[in-house]
Amino acid sequence: MDWFERESKVLIRFYRRLPVVFVKGEGCWLYDVNGKKYLDLVAGIATVSIGHCHPHFIKRVREQLERLVHISNLFYTTPQIELAERLQKITGLDRFFFCNSGAEAVEASLKIARKVTGRKKFVAFTGSFHGRTMGALSVTWKEKFRKPFEPLIKPVEFAKFNDVHDLERKVDDETAAVIVEPVQGEAGVYPATRDFIKAIFEERDEHGFLVIFDEVQTGFGRTGRWFAKDHFRVQPDVMAMAKAMGSGFPIGGVGVKEEVAERLEATEHASTFGGNPLACTASLATIEVIENEGLVENSERMGEYFRKRLEEIGLNSRGMGLMIGVEVEKAFDIVRESLNKGVVINATSEETLRLVPPLIIGKEEVDFAVDVLSHLTKTTG
Repeated sequence: MDWFERESKVLIRFYRRLPVVFVKGEGCWLYDVNGKKYLDLVAGIATVSIGHCHPHFIKRVREQLERLVHISNLFYTTPQIELAERLQKITGLDRFFFCNSGAEAVEASLKIARKVTGRKKFVAFTGSFHGRTMGALSVTWKEKFRKPFEPLIKPVEFAKFNDVHDLERKVDDETAAVIVEPVQGEAGVYPATRDFIKAIFEERDEHGFLVIFDEVQTGFGRTGRWFAKDHFRVQPDVMAMAKAMGSGFPIGGVGVKEEVAERLEATEHASTFGGNPLACTASLATIEVIENEGLVENSERMGEYFRKRLEEIGLNSRGMGLMIGVEVEKAFDIVRESLNKGVVINATSEETLRLVPPLIIGKEEVDFAVDVLSHLTKTTG
């Protein structure tokens, strides 16, 4: 019995998997059970930021694994405090809560907004994706995700993404928060405009709601800045983060301004595993590698190079840093064929490829990927 058949007999069929079984990762590369090598342009969906099995990451996590894994938030632990202190410096936010995933971070953000404002209504945007738990799902746009699980949290209104006038129509004095991805990932890598982000904060000042930035996919260097908010020179009231935060190790978090934290009280939210010593050490190690190896700068540099090379082969792309959407025909066919050619790619729709490789990627790997895409787009288009 092979691995595919074994999987089919034991797991709930929530996933449509590609026909490959990976057993090893090193840097930007993955290896399957047969020893075949693949260039990874998915990185666990924008998660494995410092590459697979980075030596510093492994060393730090192993040391912590041998010391203390979990103790619960009934007690203090040093890695959690150290991580919060480090996040203060790179986010500019004041206080933090740790959880286990992006969806959990969004859930906490929504709860914080309702508690602090005393209001119920949320405004999200067309194309948005914030997670699959009930609260996060409520502010996610695509009906196919939401419909089977209704009724969800209400009231929620969806304004048109990058449409200032529609935003102005949807927000009001009953709005608890506007939640926005500065770059929409699942929709196909669509950045917000500067005017749109500016308008959100202007409306906040008029109506008194909170601004939540969902930086789950865009954070920790992905867009060529520590966080995508830095491109717009704004500071949200609340920011959700996860994915690359632990470079593959499950951890999420919420950062808030001091004036938001002052309105929150003990026991109003919690997480059993959130902020455990092992996860916080994984995040600290990730941040250390990003800083020591200049990976935020490499993301900006290699992102520009990647988009330039794509343009040279006649492909239109968009995005920021190493978060790139590529317009193609028959994207899902390209994903399957690229796997045969030794490149792992993701598609968000039949018309869009999403490229989110590890931030350590270099020109040689980019050139290899572009050569494969050049061949496939000619044969499948």
